Amino acid sequence: MIYLDNAATTRTDPTVLAAMEPFFTSEYGNASSIHQMGKRADTTLNASRKVIADRIGASPGEIIFTSGGTESDALAIRGSAYALQQKGRHLITSSLEHAAVLETCKQLEREGFSMTFLSADAEGFVKPETLRDAIQPDTILVSIMHGNNEVGTIQDLAALAQICKHAGVRFHSDAVQTFCKVPIDVRTIPVDLLSLSAHKIHGPKGIGALYVRQGTRLAPQQRGGEHEFKLRAGTVNVPGAMGFAKAVELCTEEKVFQMTALREYFIAEVQSAIPDVRLNGSALQRLCNNVSLGFKHVEADSLLALLDEQGICVSTGSACESYSLEPSHVLQAMKVPAEYAQGTLRFTLSRYTTKDELDKTVEILKAAVEKLRKQSGR
Repeated sequence: MIYLDNAATTRTDPTVLAAMEPFFTSEYGNASSIHQMGKRADTTLNASRKVIADRIGASPGEIIFTSGGTESDALAIRGSAYALQQKGRHLITSSLEHAAVLETCKQLEREGFSMTFLSADAEGFVKPETLRDAIQPDTILVSIMHGNNEVGTIQDLAALAQICKHAGVRFHSDAVQTFCKVPIDVRTIPVDLLSLSAHKIHGPKGIGALYVRQGTRLAPQQRGGEHEFKLRAGTVNVPGAMGFAKAVELCTEEKVFQMTALREYFIAEVQSAIPDVRLNGSALQRLCNNVSLGFKHVEADSLLALLDEQGICVSTGSACESYSLEPSHVLQAMKVPAEYAQGTLRFTLSRYTTKDELDKTVEILKAAVEKLRKQSGR
């Protein structure tokens, strides 16, 4: 099996599993309990919070643990909308966002808020001037993802955040795909809210975090206790938090460089071996592990099925929308030509990916594309 769907989820690192194990067996206390086992759990929780905060230049009290990126997005967007509704009811996002953001924004529209969905250019960039022109007197929040989960384009987070700061508008970014792959420092980038997730960086599923800049008021989206600074009720996932922190500690610049080199190698090998292949997204400002390729005159679902038969795991786009028969909203927003959009697959690498695996993938991919083009008479 060759696994190239790491934007969907990653293998949990064995070191992460080992670090989590005691918190399922011997140190299983509730971090809200005041007895000694509970206090040890709370100490572990706060130590984990600090590791994550340090990675982005935040303070531990600005990190709120959640169940994952989707919940972090919802808390940031809905929490801001209802905390600031007396100031205004207009929000801005982009047309390339993850469903966690888009569906939350559409629901707010149904609840009486107004939305602006910004367009992007052919590489998937939201231009700063487009954002500046869209801000209105009653705009209360802008939410634009840092690194696109489908095509890998990395936005200029600092430029977008500065526009919002200058306009006095709160700024949120879904950084699920970029966290620990792209440097983020909230001391120099004026982002107010940042969504993070563990299972994209070889941590466990079911744990995420929301960075909330000090002084940023949110309306809690679930109630029942005073957990997580009264912003997220519910027993905190101590093993998950510990695993998240350990995964962060294991992420290094060297591993990012390794993935980037393999990414470039794979793109070059595919384009050399197979004609009529398009790279979607930015060639330069791109996630270190993302390769989105459109194969002309090929149906992506058929190509994916042939690769799956050979033990190669890839996707046609976001795993959250993998059962949809509609073309990718991201590729549509970028105006990717239909003959390439319909044949687009996403290959996403990890630090476990090897050159031999990529060579084997190119070999099988070439044969599969040739077979499908021959069947269609192309």
